[in-house]
Amino acid sequence: MPGFERFGEQECKEVQDVLDNGVLMRYGFDGMRNGHWKAKSLEEELQRVFKTEHAQLVSSGTAAVSVALAAAGVGAGDEVIMPTFTFVASFEAIIMLGAIPVLVDIDDTLTLDPKAVANAITPKTKAVMVVQMCGSMGNMDALQKICKTNGLLLVEDACQAIGGIYKEKPLGSIGDLGCFSFDFVKTITCGEGGAVITNNKDYYINTDHYSDHGHDHEGNDRGAETHPFLGYNFRISELHAAVGLAQIKRLPEFLEVQKQNYTIIRAALSQIPEVTFRTVPEGGEESYAFLNFFLPDLESARKASKGFKENGIDVCFHYYDNNWHYVRKWDHLKNATSLYPVSTEIKKGLEKISSNAYEQSDHYIGRNVSALIKLSWTEEEVNARAEKMVEVIKASI
Repeated sequence: MPGFERFGEQECKEVQDVLDNGVLMRYGFDGMRNGHWKAKSLEEELQRVFKTEHAQLVSSGTAAVSVALAAAGVGAGDEVIMPTFTFVASFEAIIMLGAIPVLVDIDDTLTLDPKAVANAITPKTKAVMVVQMCGSMGNMDALQKICKTNGLLLVEDACQAIGGIYKEKPLGSIGDLGCFSFDFVKTITCGEGGAVITNNKDYYINTDHYSDHGHDHEGNDRGAETHPFLGYNFRISELHAAVGLAQIKRLPEFLEVQKQNYTIIRAALSQIPEVTFRTVPEGGEESYAFLNFFLPDLESARKASKGFKENGIDVCFHYYDNNWHYVRKWDHLKNATSLYPVSTEIKKGLEKISSNAYEQSDHYIGRNVSALIKLSWTEEEVNARAEKMVEVIKASI
């Protein structure tokens, strides 16, 4: 991770094919494109790779979450349970629909704590969104059971975990709907893009229409299409899809490199008694896009994070002090700071976030360091990096 580190002839060929053909829009212009459909081809590859019946490309991972929720009928006044540790896009996508994000604690998987989810359910709860952060997963059996028992939608945000597996199922394919991001720093990149996958035909049809102004996509005359319901523009372009089409075919290659690099660094850090690692649920396998480990306390994690930076060890994140990924620094969410009026229901929901103490999340995020695994490192570079990380950590504890 990220896939742009491996750009090569495959990506150039697919992009040049679009430019030579001349049709950059994914819909229409059937006569001009001479059978060239990059977005459709990428959707077919996603269905194959993720063992799912339907895939719908959209413009971003954020769009994927909003489209997925909308496709299942989540909207104004509905509550969506989500974790305290994620990217800001998670609550942005919920609020955009007029729904209310309900934040709950994570556990040592760094994803939703099933007990916290169960305790947060109210009559307004419509969906649970598990965010498979940093290449791994939550306790999916427990979360599925909670959702089934309470008649709730289970949405998987697998934007950071493409290639991860839980009990032989690809992450993203386990919930009612799965969401992916193909932005510039993901393992598979389109530059910008995302996707929704599902085995529910009705949800798929809704994603197809909703992401393109409500177009029904019947026939081959775009101007004659009807609009069964309101929609918006979350389309991906053929240029972006072309990059992703080349990249998805290289996913096994990328995952192999990630695993090799991850394994070298983990083996080195395992020699330090004070270092422990995130819990991966039984039957799960990470995508190896990140190596997440815990240090004894907040002070040692902060000291190690500073030491990594001072010693040129990049892409090691201490999310406790991060503005993008942890509830502690989300003042704009807590204060409902918006360019336009926010509904009273959402404001009341956000007030709860400000008043809640997420001590369990603090316990894990405060001690966690997340090291991104690059695809461009040589084996020599990985070994040198691992050695230096060990030195810094030992000096920090």
